[in-house]
Amino acid sequence: MRFVLVIAVAALVSLPQAFAANTDKIPDEQELTALEARAEHATPKEQCYLYAKLVQDMADETGRQLDAGNDSGASASLKAIQRYTEKIGREITDHARKLKDAQIMMRRTAFRLQELMRGASVSDQAEFQSTLKQMDQVQSQMMLAVFKK
Repeated sequence: MRFVLVIAVAALVSLPQAFAANTDKIPDEQELTALEARAEHATPKEQCYLYAKLVQDMADETGRQLDAGNDSGASASLKAIQRYTEKIGREITDHARKLKDAQIMMRRTAFRLQELMRGASVSDQAEFQSTLKQMDQVQSQMMLAVFKK
C-alpha cells in the first residue's frame, strides 16, 4: 500500500513539471514564419490543423507582447490571428486531417485570448472581441464538420 502511495505522490509532484515543459517552448518569429510557409504550401487536408497551430502560437505571442507593453505588436498579432482564422474557415472540410484536434486547439486558444482580454487596455477590447467572435464562428463550423464525419 505504501508503494502505491509513493508512486501516486511522485506522479503528482512531476505532473506540473511535465505541463511546464510543454508550455515553456514558445516559438520565435522565425519558427512562426516557417510554420506559416508550411501551412500555405500544405495540402488542403493539412491546412486546417496547421493554421490552428499558427493561431495558437500567435495567441501566445500576443500574450508576450501584452506583457512587454507592446500594444501595437499585440494588435498586429490579433490581426494575424483573424487572418489565419479566416483561412481556417475557408479550409474546413470533413476530410481534413486532425480536425478534432484543430477544433480543440481553437477552443483552448479562444479561452486563452479571453484571459488576455481581461488584462488588456480598454482600447484593445474591441479588437479582442471581434477576434473571439470570428474564432467562435469558425470553431462552430469545425464542430459541425467533426460531427458530420
